[in-house]
Amino acid sequence: MVIAHTGIKTAVADTAKVVAWYEKALAPLGYKKSQVFMDGIVNGFSDKADGSHSDFWVAAAREGVPIPSHHAFTAKNRAEVDAFHKAGIDAGGKDNGLPGVRAHYASDYYAAFVYDPAGNNIEVVYAGPA
Repeated sequence: MVIAHTGIKTAVADTAKVVAWYEKALAPLGYKKSQVFMDGIVNGFSDKADGSHSDFWVAAAREGVPIPSHHAFTAKNRAEVDAFHKAGIDAGGKDNGLPGVRAHYASDYYAAFVYDPAGNNIEVVYAGPA
């Protein structure tokens, strides 16, 4: 399994400063800011020439909410996504999204989300034919 995308959270007041830092620090690696959502609250970075597939994210945490991280792993098929979700819950994680298609990302984006015991949002995703 490979990492599909990962990211960090920052305090709302620090988001612009942190995003600007990553824009400069990651430039030598070919990364540039490629997607911005929610008026700059969520920022994706990509090393693809066309800016597709943001695989590193910087997002503001909601005020008063702990700042967990988000990491997504790539599955080989939908059954692995389902198995991850069950295993994560059985191991003591908390559901953050049942396995299913997330059409707002892509028509074939099948994912599940589980909070680990520290509150980090762990995702497993399969993008391909059912």
